[in-house]
Amino acid sequence: MSTEYIGGKNTERNLTCNITGNTMTAQTSHLMRVRALYKGILKLHRGLPLQMKALGDNYVKEEFRAHKAAEPAEVAVFMQEWTKYYITLAKQLSQRKQRQEVGQNLSPEILDNFSEEQLGQLHELFKETTLSETTTKNENKPRS
Repeated sequence: MSTEYIGGKNTERNLTCNITGNTMTAQTSHLMRVRALYKGILKLHRGLPLQMKALGDNYVKEEFRAHKAAEPAEVAVFMQEWTKYYITLAKQLSQRKQRQEVGQNLSPEILDNFSEEQLGQLHELFKETTLSETTTKNENKPRS
């Protein structure tokens, strides 16, 4: 491979730096978007009841960690779905109510697309959240 010098500059090196720089810029930009979404979700979780916050934080951390090395197509879907979650939760938390409700019912079409593992995770999440609600209700009952 030869190197041309134009105007005292090494053009092969500049070309390589530009190509590498663009790749690094795209990777950095993607990483910044992922990190911003991750931090934004954890920040939103601060508005949840303490037990839901802990459960949600752990789940988000596990999911983002598990998808670090995912294929680009899977990453696109992952980012899209977590962005929808962020928007939905932000809307729900912005509506100040005496009894705040968060969450969303899943349509049968969405559930049909889940893998067995995802359905199992969803069931475990359901059990944890209903257990948390029951515990919270019992703690808030007046004692006789």
